[in-house]
Amino acid sequence: MSEHLNSLPSGFLPDEAAPEWLNKGDNAWQLTAAALVGLQSVPGLVILYGSMVKKKWAVNSAFMALYAFAAVLICWVMWAHQLSFGDDKMGIMGRPNVAITQDFLLKKLDYHMIPNADYVFYQFVFAAITVILLGGSLLGRMNFYAWMIFVPLWLTFSYTVGAYTIWDKGFLAHHIIDFSGGYVIHLSSGVAGFTAAYWVGPRHPNDRQHFPPNNIIHMLGGAGFLWMGWSGFNGGSPLAANEITSLAVLNTHLCTATSLLVWMFLDLIVYAKSSVIGAIQGMMTGLVCITPAAGIVDSWAAILMGVLAGSIPWYTMMVLHKKSAFFQRVDDTLGVFHTHAVAGLLGGLSSGFFAKPNLITLFYNHETSKQGPGLLYSIINQTESVHVTDGLKQMWYQIAGALFIGVWNVVVTSLICIFMSKLIVNLKMHEDDLEIGDDAVHGEEAYALWGDGQRHPPLRSLTQKIPGFLRRI
Repeated sequence: MSEHLNSLPSGFLPDEAAPEWLNKGDNAWQLTAAALVGLQSVPGLVILYGSMVKKKWAVNSAFMALYAFAAVLICWVMWAHQLSFGDDKMGIMGRPNVAITQDFLLKKLDYHMIPNADYVFYQFVFAAITVILLGGSLLGRMNFYAWMIFVPLWLTFSYTVGAYTIWDKGFLAHHIIDFSGGYVIHLSSGVAGFTAAYWVGPRHPNDRQHFPPNNIIHMLGGAGFLWMGWSGFNGGSPLAANEITSLAVLNTHLCTATSLLVWMFLDLIVYAKSSVIGAIQGMMTGLVCITPAAGIVDSWAAILMGVLAGSIPWYTMMVLHKKSAFFQRVDDTLGVFHTHAVAGLLGGLSSGFFAKPNLITLFYNHETSKQGPGLLYSIINQTESVHVTDGLKQMWYQIAGALFIGVWNVVVTSLICIFMSKLIVNLKMHEDDLEIGDDAVHGEEAYALWGDGQRHPPLRSLTQKIPGFLRRI
């Protein structure tokens, strides 16, 4: 055997070199799914943010997304993955530890036929997109250097708790239905983004009143990465290439298309014209709403969820937001609260209502988990073992999970923002920098050429970049 191995071309390993537990199809799909989710952030949200904002904020907005993606990866493998999914309990999170050793990464993932390395990378891209989505509430005024500190703090003390509590070994983990992160990712990013926007403060008055996108075609390109990448977002959650995976992918696109069309037609009825921005918002709410339910509901339910996703967040964003003093007080730049918190909550509650018993059994390990059935099926399919109280109990868990995620993110995000603003760095840019934009903050502009290919000298930034005590050293 050793002579045979020595005769093989360099870098080639025969099938016998793979461990017996490894399913190559599952492994290939999981790596593909993780790559699709990664593409949603880089370049997806980088392009979407950079083109959805006013021209003077294009570089800063795209850079916030790019930085967060890189920073989260380092934090994730150094401590945050084990805080979220570690075996050693430490209250409402795991014990911090690295996830970069070969002994850990090449071992079989519990209950699945893939290595731990797949799961570490897949969960990293989930964590990264959560932080980037949160950042959508803060575009156009947050001090970039404050953002650099905020990202690892929020990941460590907020995101990991939600992931551990609902997806791993926390007190809600075996009760809540959250297929791919309606609560862990979208509800948390929407609530945290809205909370952080309150503490950072509003944009420049001119920006808040007039904030047109600088490139609508590029917006569509970024949105396309998000939509198609969501095949991996929801399709990767079973951690295998099985029937639940196929159903989750199909349901994802059915709900999204329905939501987009509903939002578009509501715009047409109320405003006499349909906008590209509105269609993208409807696409986003559909993607978010189906996320907690993608593989555990029938396709007809996914379409109904699309109707809800295209109408209820439309009402909260286009009607309620404009009438409510509470919403007007907080400057949520891209309306992340509506597209993610409202849609994520709607999806979580719909999961508790539409979850189908046989699909729940296929997805969850019922030796330890107690999810389901959905309220609808507990009413229409009552037996000696299934009663309507089971469905009501599941709805209660969905509500309890939403309350926990919401309250935790308000409290922790507020504490982080207060701590940073009082002791480390200003959360908001200097007012003069707010008026200028990218050139003052980064010395760069998205569309920088003028005259004969020349640039004017970069403007001096007045925004605090590092803590005062470091400048005095």
